[in-house]
Amino acid sequence: MPTKKPIIDKDKLDKVVADAIKNRQSREQDYRAKALKLYPWICGRCEREFERINLSELTVHHRNHNHDDNPEDGSNWELLCVYCHENEHSRFADLIRGEGYSLTSESRVKEATSNPFADLKAMMKNK
Repeated sequence: MPTKKPIIDKDKLDKVVADAIKNRQSREQDYRAKALKLYPWICGRCEREFERINLSELTVHHRNHNHDDNPEDGSNWELLCVYCHENEHSRFADLIRGEGYSLTSESRVKEATSNPFADLKAMMKNK
């Protein structure tokens, strides 16, 4: 039996998307400007130095990956070049795909529940 597709108001959807982009850009400009005043224009990973001409390649990375956590002292930010920033987010995406990750937990990886070498001594005696 065919199901009815919901009617989507494209104008309303376009407005919601445009507002979200505008809010994100204004939020980014706010903390980006602050971070660029607080920190030297050097990538925190590869130590590449930046000048005004290539400053667009220097990004603000949120250490806890929460883009709404923007303390005035900049303690959640670090400046990374676009390449190191992409690498950091790729590593984070790989981490959260695994089990046991939680943004709120201190330990991001589950502890091992098995010991593959538990009977090693007995196995060595049998040979």
